[in-house]
Amino acid sequence: MAYRQSAATLNLLRAFAQGGFANLENVHKWMLGFVADSPQAERYQALATRISETIDFMRAVGITGDSHPALRETDFYTSHEALLLGYEEALTRIDSTSGDWYATSGHMIWIGDRTRQPDHAHIEYCRGIKNPLGLKCGPSLTPDGLIELIDLLNPENEPGRLTLIARFGADKVGDHLPKLVRAVQKEGRKVVWSCDPMHGNTITAAGYKTRPFDRILKEVQSFFEVHRAEGSHPGGIHIEMTGKNVTECTGGARAIRDEELQDRYHTHCDPRLNADQAIELAFLVADLLKRKNAGEAPRQVVNG
Repeated sequence: MAYRQSAATLNLLRAFAQGGFANLENVHKWMLGFVADSPQAERYQALATRISETIDFMRAVGITGDSHPALRETDFYTSHEALLLGYEEALTRIDSTSGDWYATSGHMIWIGDRTRQPDHAHIEYCRGIKNPLGLKCGPSLTPDGLIELIDLLNPENEPGRLTLIARFGADKVGDHLPKLVRAVQKEGRKVVWSCDPMHGNTITAAGYKTRPFDRILKEVQSFFEVHRAEGSHPGGIHIEMTGKNVTECTGGARAIRDEELQDRYHTHCDPRLNADQAIELAFLVADLLKRKNAGEAPRQVVNG
């Protein structure tokens, strides 16, 4: 059942990515329903208008989606935690041209913070496949332990092979991440750094598993600040979100309160950002990236 549902979902995503939905000319339609009454609506519409104006200019000089397919379609890759090794092994295949083994359950798979013991099965399985890999890095991971895991998973020090996904919690980033970044840089290991601001900020409120949005924003900002201070590159973020108007994470521009969690708490696993919160986070990341590229210090995040 998991396989059938995954295949159906991937087929739907492929249809959206290549069937015109990703066309930049449709930018005003992409999230119209989600942002119509959102506190972020005005900012999103302004961004969409700038994109539309750019597309109009490109069309005027002869650059269209017909002549440049990249304007109307996009590549889409999937990733998940390789937790159930029986499932992963059943979908492991050998490439007949290279003789290399690949996990065909996803393009990139990652190892969780609880299953990254160097002498355990999850590390042993992942080190034997050629897929890009992710490794969750939590508060209990030491610099020496991280270097050991990097060498097991990426012994050739291949760029792009390994993504380190930091998940500490908003108040622990400054205590743990700098030491790991320094160790990686000192040893010359080539990795991609990503931030998971979700899993280290999970609490229980009003009887529900939730994540305060202000802590999520704080961890993302701290992640950028550490990399700026250490002269390394913040390479991505790893979040759980939905386009639906759920009430699973507290806070955000609409200021979801603990007592409102029960209104639309639909997740069967982890609490997700709703559409408003996801857009708010996206604008924060965009601002941090622009300031990083401009060499400016990040501004203090104030959560409405």
